[in-house]
Amino acid sequence: MVEIDQAFIQSSEHRPKHNHIDVENIPIIDLSPLASLDDDDTSSNPEKISALVAEIGEACQTWGFFQVTNHGVPPDFRAKMEALAHEFFDQPLEEKRRVRRDEVNPLGYYDGEHTKNVRDWKEVFDYTVVDPMLLPASHVIDDKELRELRNQWPEYPPDFRKACDDYAEEMVKLSHKIMGLISLSLGLPFDRMKGHFNDHTSFVRLNYYPPCPFPHLALGVGRHKDSGALTVLAQDNVGGLQVRRKSDGEWIDVKPTADAYIINVWSNDKYESVEHRVVANTEKGRFSIPFFFNPAHDATIKPMEELIDEQNPVQYKEYNWGKFFATRKLSDFKKLDVENIQVYHFKLAN
Repeated sequence: MVEIDQAFIQSSEHRPKHNHIDVENIPIIDLSPLASLDDDDTSSNPEKISALVAEIGEACQTWGFFQVTNHGVPPDFRAKMEALAHEFFDQPLEEKRRVRRDEVNPLGYYDGEHTKNVRDWKEVFDYTVVDPMLLPASHVIDDKELRELRNQWPEYPPDFRKACDDYAEEMVKLSHKIMGLISLSLGLPFDRMKGHFNDHTSFVRLNYYPPCPFPHLALGVGRHKDSGALTVLAQDNVGGLQVRRKSDGEWIDVKPTADAYIINVWSNDKYESVEHRVVANTEKGRFSIPFFFNPAHDATIKPMEELIDEQNPVQYKEYNWGKFFATRKLSDFKKLDVENIQVYHFKLAN
């Protein structure tokens, strides 16, 4: 079980302020026009695709968050994953810790046992889509050595691994579709970004947020921005996810929508990843399944040349994704000689 120490309880800095707005105005976008596409051929239904692309572009620029329905992912894939997640997290702690993650392998189960000051009220299980996944061995820039990260699978539930692999495959398909629509909204070809995700470092996280006895002191997940290309999130009907509206800074509830996936994006500040958090619940446990769509370890992250001009200058220095990702993973387990790296560290001065 997640614990929060006395130092955290005494600190008001991390306490959630519950002055959020309870409205349903996160964009919900119907992806059914994509059902008619044949091998990513967007010319088959130009009017509907054009309207869909306009919706995507507006949502990306205004919110950085949106929900999608009629996305093509079979409902039974998600239902099975949620059921198996319940079974896994309901096990005794000693059973779950048989596959716990550590500094050597940051994949598997985690409940905060190695940290003294847990700020996020949750348990997680991480697994990578490409197994093994290649990452730089360290955060040192001139170190060319690579390491392999391999998934750890529990013995129970017995069909857990198969369901996880099947679900990840569906998430990859959906992510490529959404990335294609985002590319079109930027005036780029549908498949412009596809090549950057060969041998990708994407991973799935199963989140369980236990009922919290003091939600005024803790968050399910503290405020943050995602750093990958795309996050595709499934949440159950308990709710608790909030996004910070860019126009006025207010926290907005993302109410659960049946069979919808929540999308979070980022791109050179034109499509900026928005801050979000999860509010703890006193009565009910909550499950969510984020899929983090990340490029290959050797990808260089920089704005595309087609999108840069005098009116839209480069906002960030280029960086290697693998080094960035490895630094973030290592910082979960030990204090590095650098600050826990964030995308904003590469922001260019105005």
